[in-house]
Amino acid sequence: MTAAPPPEPLFDQAPIVPPGARPADPLIHDASPGALRQRSVNFIAKRMTDMMFVSGLDEATARAHLRPRAATVPAGLAARPAPDGGLQAALDAAAAEGRLSIAADPAHRSVTARWEDAAFGPPVSGTAIAPPGWGGVLLGPHAAPRFEPTPIARAAGTPGADWPAGDAVAAPRPDPALAGAADALFAACPGLYGVLAATPERIFFERYSRFGAPDRATPSWSMTKAITATQIGRLIHEGWIGSVQDPAAAPLWTDPRGIHRLITYEHLLRMRSGLAMPVLGTDGQVRLGFENSAVYQDAADAFETAQRSIVATAPGAVFRYVNSGINVLGAVLRAAIARRGHAYPAGLHALLADRIGMRSYRQSADIFGNMIASGAGFATLRDYAKLGVLYLRDGVWAGERLLPAGWADWALTPSHAGTSYAACFRSNADGTFAELPRDVAWASGASDQRIFICRRAGVTVAVANETDHPVDLSALGRFVATAMAAP
Repeated sequence: MTAAPPPEPLFDQAPIVPPGARPADPLIHDASPGALRQRSVNFIAKRMTDMMFVSGLDEATARAHLRPRAATVPAGLAARPAPDGGLQAALDAAAAEGRLSIAADPAHRSVTARWEDAAFGPPVSGTAIAPPGWGGVLLGPHAAPRFEPTPIARAAGTPGADWPAGDAVAAPRPDPALAGAADALFAACPGLYGVLAATPERIFFERYSRFGAPDRATPSWSMTKAITATQIGRLIHEGWIGSVQDPAAAPLWTDPRGIHRLITYEHLLRMRSGLAMPVLGTDGQVRLGFENSAVYQDAADAFETAQRSIVATAPGAVFRYVNSGINVLGAVLRAAIARRGHAYPAGLHALLADRIGMRSYRQSADIFGNMIASGAGFATLRDYAKLGVLYLRDGVWAGERLLPAGWADWALTPSHAGTSYAACFRSNADGTFAELPRDVAWASGASDQRIFICRRAGVTVAVANETDHPVDLSALGRFVATAMAAP
């Protein structure tokens, strides 16, 4: 019998590796002009689809709100992503000259954007759809999604019950001081959908603009991160995962030899994962980049892309706000639901949104059916405020504990010097709002979507604003301060 050869010293096989496990192969981010143009039209199509067929705006209002935005290139560790001035100028010129077309198809709940520009090459087109009960699904240049977006089974809840258990809202008592603060806020912020203030027992102020409404689901953008973080808290409370200190059990991170196994749930939730990506630039060079908004612009598998990020800095060492880490958590959630034999995405909604009566909540999926975890949820202000109530009640809903004891303190409080970021929530630790106590925290989304959690006052305030219309933060802070003093 021939003796087995000795182990190859350059490729030691220890420790024992689970069958099929291997480190996730890195994915190179294409930042060529063609790829940036494709992402730009994709995002335009997705935005219009969301506004018209998810939020329910009429086409004229949606077009008035739209600001065509060129895709950006992920920046390195010492910089922030910045728009390419040349690409944005070319997109603006195409819009002004009629070379950027946007075609809505109400019958199919879809929008296609097309950009013609001979200086860049052939025209590019991108399409998005909004299946009933879903947020917009980006198809990009593809004709159809890679999954069947069937209606999602949702818990019926108790819609006739008083808010927050149900949807019945009594007329708030007049409050001249709060009404005056709202007058100033709306006058300073023309993009506001609306603002709402509540205690855990009642809504005591609610106002909407001409394009807002109590039943209008509005975008959350990165407020969805706070919902994802709360879903992770639900997994811990249910015993599906151990603690935030455990290595993140991402489906592609099973090889114990891989550096991704050093990343914990806390690293992901607090934006200290170190995840980045190689970026192929226009000059043919590959550089380090921290993902910014490509997950909303690429018709790709958001969960696989996130897991195939590289680890560019030691996990825990550096705060860098990225979407990829939260979409790793999305992959963890999907895998945990599947392991227990529950349907996805109905099981995801059942985990949190349906438990606290967020009946309007819906979420965008990627082209493969993954519910994008970093920023693609939609709900009414009344339902957004229910998340605030859950945290005001320290994770208890209708007498039942849904989150681990102490989770609210942990999730809403920064744990590192030099940042006001907590666990997918932001805090006022840095005095962003001079009018508010330093222990106020909020779920935060682009264009100033916010759910304020004012635990000392027992008040939550939800704000929805249209993208690309700035919010006057001083006026917003004064409104929240007035609301805290109102009950």
